[in-house]
Amino acid sequence: MFKCLYVYMKITDSKEKKEDLNFESSLRPKHLDDFVGQEKVKNNINISIEAAKKRNEAIEHILFHGPSGLGKTTLANMIANEMGGNLKTTSGPAIEKVGDLGAILTNMEEGDVLFIDEIHRLNKLIEEVMYPAMEDYVLDIIVGKGPSARTIRLDLPKFTLIGATTRIDLISSPLLNRFGIAHRLDYYTNSEIEKIIMRSSKILGVKINKAAAEKIATSSRQTPRIANRLLKRARDFAQVKGNGIIDESIVKKTFEHLEIDCYGLERTDRKILEVIIKKFNNNPVGLSTLSASISENDDTIEYVYEPYLLKLGFLIKTPRGRKATKLAYEHLEIEWPEEQNTLL
Repeated sequence: MFKCLYVYMKITDSKEKKEDLNFESSLRPKHLDDFVGQEKVKNNINISIEAAKKRNEAIEHILFHGPSGLGKTTLANMIANEMGGNLKTTSGPAIEKVGDLGAILTNMEEGDVLFIDEIHRLNKLIEEVMYPAMEDYVLDIIVGKGPSARTIRLDLPKFTLIGATTRIDLISSPLLNRFGIAHRLDYYTNSEIEKIIMRSSKILGVKINKAAAEKIATSSRQTPRIANRLLKRARDFAQVKGNGIIDESIVKKTFEHLEIDCYGLERTDRKILEVIIKKFNNNPVGLSTLSASISENDDTIEYVYEPYLLKLGFLIKTPRGRKATKLAYEHLEIEWPEEQNTLL
């Protein structure tokens, strides 16, 4: 067991980065049988696919929601493969005008899958155009302005819309209700992450032993995207500082160099806990106060850092604000005040 280190390193950010695109694409499984984890979601999707095939229909529109990096894009790719259709990918912010959406939809073919990432960021005008497209497979386009304006209705092929979001609370009820299937993706277990690491290492052509895979899995924040990122860095160290094989010593060197701790925490995670403990004496801290104290915006704290700290049991949320737990004190090697026993 190596000592935890605590320094800032954005490699543990689960959001997809540009440099991840080609790397992740090569590691993504193509079929559901190869997908590790999310067993309930996978089984339900498999039933929906088989039923749609038997009816010779497009699968119903699907919404995937949950934290970043858990496989929403991968599942969309696999559904398109299983259904034998083409996958067209875009994102909510990229569809700025009705014409942008119209160009995408009119180029779809029967059975194709349209994947919209960050679907909660679609603007309201685009959403309204989506409603008839999703329900009746028609596209209503308004031509002209004022009294002379008229609506042209275009028939669309029967396609499947797959939406992905980390903020289901920001999706309007009318849009949400038009998805026939909705699945939440949860964090993976360490054993599942370990299997993903072993599979990815084979694809990358790098040897890794079980103990090394376990250490990477423990620091991956239970997120496949981060696990694969850490594996890639360990591969670099194995090739430059070792004999090409990833073992415990290589993982230790990798993490020491990247300064990531054994829970996958980075400086901001640690800073959140330290500010609550040291600056506010572990009294409840509101989100806006915490945000101002660490110079980070509210949404980033609430939706990027907090979920994992809560899952680890390092943080709790009370009606009055956030508090650190005894586990957080132990992890930061700070003495736990006895008076906190009666305050938590």
